Amino acid sequence: MASRDYIPFDKEDIPQQFEFDLADDTFILRINYNQTDDSFSLDLYDQDMEPIVLGEKLILNVPLWEDIVNEKLPAPSLIPMDESNTETRVTYENFMQTVFLYIDDVSDDAEGEDDGDE
Repeated sequence: MASRDYIPFDKEDIPQQFEFDLADDTFILRINYNQTDDSFSLDLYDQDMEPIVLGEKLILNVPLWEDIVNEKLPAPSLIPMDESNTETRVTYENFMQTVFLYIDDVSDDAEGEDDGDE
């Protein structure tokens, strides 16, 4: 099975803001934590700090911005996932432990390559 890259960060430093390159574009991500409901959200800016999407909640196995149409959004998608399939939601306890913010740049064909041995 092909592996995905994830965006590393230290949750102890949240709110945290950093630049990252994706699909030949530079973006600025700001990761926020809401202690009241134990959830994370993400703000996305272009390289000039113009907001693209603010307050996108991280929901396990749901691609970010999937219901937003905006040509400024990065492709491929970013998805908070637990590849061990043991978690049911993104929490402070499991984020960056078993749940990571993955870059969904693995094609469906690449994911299924090893399935023929069963």
